[in-house]
Order: sequence, then C-alpha cells, then structure tokens
Amino acid sequence: MRMDRERDAAGPLVRGFGPAGFKVDAPDGTMGVYPALLLTATRADGWTPPPFETLDEAALAPLLGESIEFVLLGTGADLRRPPRALVSALEKRGIGIEAMDSRAAARAWGVLRAEERRIAAALYPLEGERPRRAHSSLIKRPSRALK
Repeated sequence: MRMDRERDAAGPLVRGFGPAGFKVDAPDGTMGVYPALLLTATRADGWTPPPFETLDEAALAPLLGESIEFVLLGTGADLRRPPRALVSALEKRGIGIEAMDSRAAARAWGVLRAEERRIAAALYPLEGERPRRAHSSLIKRPSRALK
C-alpha cells in the first residue's frame, strides 16, 4: 500500500508498506525499505525484533533514550497484546504503549508526527500476512445469458 502525504511532519515518514517491508522517506531525501523498523522523530533504523512473546525493554532501548510520551507498537499482521512485563517496565519510566497491527501503526505514525507528538515506534514485519479476502460485492461473477 502506498501512502501519499505531504511532508508536514518532522523526521522520517512511512510512505508505504508491502511484502518487502516499510518504505521510509528520511528528511534528507533518502529512502529505505525495512522489513521491521524502529522510528524516532529523527531517525529510522532497521530492526531485528525478538519473538513477540519475549519483547522487552532492552529490545526497545534505541527508542527509550529520547523523551517520549509513548511507544507505538506495530504487532505484525495482526493485533496482539504486548507482554505485560514490557507494559509495566515502560509505565515505570512514565512511557505509555499503544499496540496495533503494523499496517495501522505505519499509518498512525505520520498522523501523530504531524501533530508533533513525542513518540517512537517499533514495527514488527508483515511477513506471514494472510491474504485479505475480497468483499463479495467486488468479486466478478460470470454473467448468465437470459433465455
């Protein structure tokens, strides 16, 4: 999916996503595609995330050095609840966590950054994404000749 948005947010913007990963434009005009991604207001970095069930504060350490309100957590192809230990560790730092599937998180990133929110994001890959079924009204059916 391609997302067209005028550059009205500071820092890297997710311009699209698909099977290869997240397409990111940096403020300096460079572009990259990342299967999994860590985002801050100033940088986008490829990420090798741990298995989701073991996600902890250490895996998000590159995001936690800046003053942020919350971490936007893209949980992959489907929404999953973050590990309770991670939520507790972030709460002790005064940082919230908002979990959503990675497609929604990629879209939310640009909106929240345009609002100049102090956030960071960790996006799990979309690999293993199940094909979406077409809505039944969009399926072409063969026409039958009237007799």
